[in-house]
Amino acid sequence: MRIGFFGAAGEVTGSCTLVETGECRFLVDCGMFQGGREARTKNLNALKFGFDVRAIDFVLLTHAHIDHSGLLPLLSVLGYRGPVYATPATIDLLQVLLRDSAHIQEKESEWQLRHRRRRGQSGSMQPPLYTVAQAEAALKLLRPAPYREPVRPAEKISVSFHDAGHILGSAWLDVTLADAGKPRRLVFSGDLGMRDRPVLHDPEKVADGADVLLIESTYGDRLHRPFSETEDELVAAFERTRHTRGNLIIPAFAVGRTQEIIYILADLVRRERLAPLKIYIDSPMATAATHITLQHPALVDSHTHELIDWMQQHPGKIKLEFVADVDQSRALNEVRSGAVIISASGMCDAGRIKYHLRENLPRSECSILITGFQAAGTLGRRLVDGARLVRIFGKAIPVRARIHTVGGLSAHADRTGLLDWLRGFRTPPKHAYVVHGEAAASAVFAQAIQDELGWPRPHLPQLGERIDL
Repeated sequence: MRIGFFGAAGEVTGSCTLVETGECRFLVDCGMFQGGREARTKNLNALKFGFDVRAIDFVLLTHAHIDHSGLLPLLSVLGYRGPVYATPATIDLLQVLLRDSAHIQEKESEWQLRHRRRRGQSGSMQPPLYTVAQAEAALKLLRPAPYREPVRPAEKISVSFHDAGHILGSAWLDVTLADAGKPRRLVFSGDLGMRDRPVLHDPEKVADGADVLLIESTYGDRLHRPFSETEDELVAAFERTRHTRGNLIIPAFAVGRTQEIIYILADLVRRERLAPLKIYIDSPMATAATHITLQHPALVDSHTHELIDWMQQHPGKIKLEFVADVDQSRALNEVRSGAVIISASGMCDAGRIKYHLRENLPRSECSILITGFQAAGTLGRRLVDGARLVRIFGKAIPVRARIHTVGGLSAHADRTGLLDWLRGFRTPPKHAYVVHGEAAASAVFAQAIQDELGWPRPHLPQLGERIDL
């Protein structure tokens, strides 16, 4: 057996792992690289992939986030025609996310062409990685794999999807290979969520041992703040912005983070820690993702069901306005005080959030609430790192608004959460690999696994590395 690491090795985005056996070849995830100018180059290089796309037998998808799913259309363009297995909720989300990813790429290519023409520059439009039509073709490859119901994508392979508690439909994978008569067990963590967090169930525990483990390490080098402190920080940010009579802008991932923020704010209003609120959800994708969440009630925890009932009984306490069209979104830029706007993208690099940042960053009375991981090279990362001047749509924008970074809302487990999940293994995996983390975070987490669990130190794979087992 051979494992190849074609993404999320020494960095957080671009998850893509190739497993080759004597019987078949399959991918676990096929994600897009995100963050800065280098990301596009990496995604273009993925056109080569380093393997024969047409020789892949099937794809297993851990969840719908674009850094795990976003290159599926490109895989299809290059000739892949096999099945892509994912949970039903992930499939529902991908109907929105992949179309949106393609639409954004098409629009950005058109914007670049117009920008060149305005400046009198020659040259053709930089093409998108894939079009909406190509995303539509990839969606036809999706096949449902409900939680805990084994699927057999090949004759000697069985796969079970288990709730990872990261976003709706997210899963860690338990793969059994009966290759050459010797069963092997491979476990892929995907992205794991934190225990005791709003909206979703806790991650399911892994059991027994494994021959091979790939474990994420996004926050493997740190601990999240206690949730009570996070609530205090949110309240302080809201109170500060109310006092200065500015707007509060919240960049948030459309899937998972937006729904969690809605829950937390509604719960703070219910407990009278915040005054009644009106919140604008300015993201068509977030609107769709919220509706999809409500269509999967079995995947939502009991506390969320109770809060939904309370909101229905007290419609004046918290009002949600889902902003549908572009004109409504633009109208929000005319609001100078009292607006609470949740908009995508979560790392501030695309979508409607860039317009709200352009209008509100220069205003000292406003606040920007950063609620999630910001990859290196992104606009969100520059704001977190204290930049006083940023570029948005080619223009220099001064940063005068207050930047609040709330670290306790991550959809990823922290070091303790990851180690607790790993303790489900009764014996250490024979081969363990730390992936999906910036190099420093992965190294710290690998050392923690050795020190706290007593396992042999896991390997830190490099991009493009292939390992024979």
